[in-house]
Amino acid sequence: MAVERTSSLARLFAVEPENDWRARAACKGLDPEHFFSSDDDAMGKHERAVREAAAKAVCVKCDVRRECLSYAIAAGERYGIWGGMNAQERRALARNRSSEKIATEAVS
Repeated sequence: MAVERTSSLARLFAVEPENDWRARAACKGLDPEHFFSSDDDAMGKHERAVREAAAKAVCVKCDVRRECLSYAIAAGERYGIWGGMNAQERRALARNRSSEKIATEAVS
């Protein structure tokens, strides 16, 4: 009997269509450039901040913001706005969650 191996990332993407939060995302159909800017863009800090604020404004109205953010953290998304947070904010949140988990386990 063959053992089926599936990477954790593949399992993360393997969602039944009826349960796929992406179909209900407020950003669905919008230009991805609103949510992603490459590091080699020649934009200044102000322009980047304006673009990021506009993307986050879409996220604020989104019904699947929590699912989107959870996905981004679990998948290790390194770029873009996901669930209303940029990569730096997601890393900080993930670190805080890890620290809280470690502290909880240490006290238990």
